[in-house]
Amino acid sequence: MSMLHFVPPDSSPCPAPISAAPALIVDSLCVARGGRSILRQVSAAFTAGAVTVVVGPSGAGKTTLLNVLNGLVEPTGGEVFARDVGPLRSADSWARMRQHTATIFQDHALIGRLSALDNVLLGFAKARHPLSPLPWPRAAREAAAKALADVGLLDRAFERVENFSGGERQRIGIARALAREPRLLLGDEPFSSLDQPLARRLGHDLRTLAVRDGVTVILVLHQIALARALADRIIGVNDGRIVFDGPAAVFDGQAEDRVFTASPSQAKGC
Repeated sequence: MSMLHFVPPDSSPCPAPISAAPALIVDSLCVARGGRSILRQVSAAFTAGAVTVVVGPSGAGKTTLLNVLNGLVEPTGGEVFARDVGPLRSADSWARMRQHTATIFQDHALIGRLSALDNVLLGFAKARHPLSPLPWPRAAREAAAKALADVGLLDRAFERVENFSGGERQRIGIARALAREPRLLLGDEPFSSLDQPLARRLGHDLRTLAVRDGVTVILVLHQIALARALADRIIGVNDGRIVFDGPAAVFDGQAEDRVFTASPSQAKGC
């Protein structure tokens, strides 16, 4: 799978291909902590080759949903099913799922004393222990350099990350995720530290990757205009429940109002 190339920031996204079957399914998903329900009976199917954006008010459960999909949070009810793995019920099945999953974290999750290149290479930790004195495999080094070039930071590959701005660190986090050539790409506010033109450019690049290589892309965004511009589909979450699920083209002002003003549920659990 080759890396993506930038498309002009004002380009209109091309239509996503129709997939024969969903690549990822969540069925009646529940998450509870401390007696409080964070996700309540969430069911959705995600298509390969398309971008799904999850929106909703703060505390609605968006990040928790993402953390279930990358295996960081264990659901208290329901099931996750991956087309290439099957039901994700065991540590082994989740490990196989994570081999083909990459996440762009909101807080960057970078190590400041390491270079930009080394931080991207940490995405290949299974190919070589990060503390090993041996060099990284050539394929990993080439993929990491290509990813940094794609986000416009190859010329600073050997600088320590602590010298980069917040927006530049976000781009390094994006590069680390893309370098792994994932089948499932998750992003928790991946453009929050970027200016609007760069956010649109990188967002369109992720969409190009999804459409071209059949990647399942699921992003949590707070920029509604960007969500409408990049998404094939928008899922609106409020109080741990899905209150909107449909094409981005029909996510109008009325739909947005429903998502952000929905009345909290009185239910205490799933």
